[in-house]
Amino acid sequence: MLNPYFQQGAKSEQNLIQDLINEQLKMYGVEVHYLPRKYMTEASIMKEVIRSQFDDAYPIEAYVENFDGYGQNPVLLSKFGIQATNELTLIISRERFEDYISPLMKNEDNVKLTTRPKEGDLIYFPLGDRLFEIKFVEHEKPFYQLQKNYVYELRCELFRYEDEVIDTGIDEIDNELVGDETDGTSEEGISTILGPSQTLTMVGTGVTAAAYTGIITAGGVHYINVTNRGGGYITPPSVGISSAPSGGVTGILTSYMIGGIQYCNLNVNEKAKSVQAVRIVNPGAGYATTTYPGIAFTSNTGTGAAGTAFAADGTLGIVTVTASGGGFTTAPTVTLPTPLAVTKTGIGTTATAVAIINAAGAVTDVWYTNAGAGYTTGDGTNLYATFSTPSMDSVGNFVFNETVTGGTSGTTARVRVWDSATNLLEVNSVTGTFTVGETLTGGTSGASRVIRLSDIEPQDDGFADNVDIETEADSIIDFSEQNPFGMP
Repeated sequence: MLNPYFQQGAKSEQNLIQDLINEQLKMYGVEVHYLPRKYMTEASIMKEVIRSQFDDAYPIEAYVENFDGYGQNPVLLSKFGIQATNELTLIISRERFEDYISPLMKNEDNVKLTTRPKEGDLIYFPLGDRLFEIKFVEHEKPFYQLQKNYVYELRCELFRYEDEVIDTGIDEIDNELVGDETDGTSEEGISTILGPSQTLTMVGTGVTAAAYTGIITAGGVHYINVTNRGGGYITPPSVGISSAPSGGVTGILTSYMIGGIQYCNLNVNEKAKSVQAVRIVNPGAGYATTTYPGIAFTSNTGTGAAGTAFAADGTLGIVTVTASGGGFTTAPTVTLPTPLAVTKTGIGTTATAVAIINAAGAVTDVWYTNAGAGYTTGDGTNLYATFSTPSMDSVGNFVFNETVTGGTSGTTARVRVWDSATNLLEVNSVTGTFTVGETLTGGTSGASRVIRLSDIEPQDDGFADNVDIETEADSIIDFSEQNPFGMP
């Protein structure tokens, strides 16, 4: 028999039950944050969500009803890969949600439902520092006690990040995108960025490079004449030169490749290239100037390349880069001093060289195309190279989670990681396509930098088998050797 002192539905009775529940949640619960999903772009026909974001976080107390997300064996191996099945069931007060969260969401744009928690919204759970996505909201349990419901039961799963924007202004929540690591990598050097991302190599701050060299008085490698470009080289062939006589120094050479040249049907594969030139890394010393040092090209792919080496007295030696500089969008022009012999008598050759820059746009090496001839001690002990001026258009540093916009394409994205040392910018939530050479501007930092390289492919996580699969496929049909289906 029911208690005769209760009316089974009076407003005062319902308020008493609600107050008791609220008090228990505050005593035994955990403070979580509720993140409503904002639907920024939808497909008009299928109503598919193209882009969504979370930029608000509302604290509320919640009771942990179920904690399977922290139990044993929460990971399944399926035919689609490894799947985390972490689950969490939370109970929150209906009154607290309707009185403190609903009014704040009511006037927000792009929020689909404000009167109750909805599927697709997120819960930030501080114990474990995780984001959970609400998969189902049970709003009739317990079933109408005293003719009313008092709580919401939220059944959640661990959030699987795709390309949503998370910018709540609370660091503990926003840094979930990079696994709590400010540089986006773990101590083992493994990327902790969640979801798809795009890597942009930006032009560094403009700084002039500097380098110097010395003189090889006798028998330096002066010039390499390529007599046959060969073909079919997937990777640049190694270039060897005959050893210098006793007491001398053996030179070091490297090949420079060119694509799009057909040679004996060897370059059918669009990746296959031919040798365009040979650069001199170290001219060596002690070679006879009356004979030609022998050179040979070695490769596992291509064939046919050949050349002739020439030696001379008074060449320049190895170039030492004293300042790598920065801000180079392309390799800078290198200018080397003219030997006094050329100026006075017209006998000799001015050395020419090319600069090698890394992905960050800094000079790493200077290699000769011609090591010159006729330099003497009268030209000085150290001869300094000069470089063309780098771009001065890149300034400032990007900040985490700010919006960056391409000046030409209008493409926008969110900053995940910015490394000022390597000039690598990791972004996601990309809307549009960035153009190499355009200026990227940070909405918060005001940083302005030019895009030098763009890589939309995900970084190798160490577990992908793409290379192994392609290698095995090439062993069956290898276009690098010839077209197995005949020439067109």
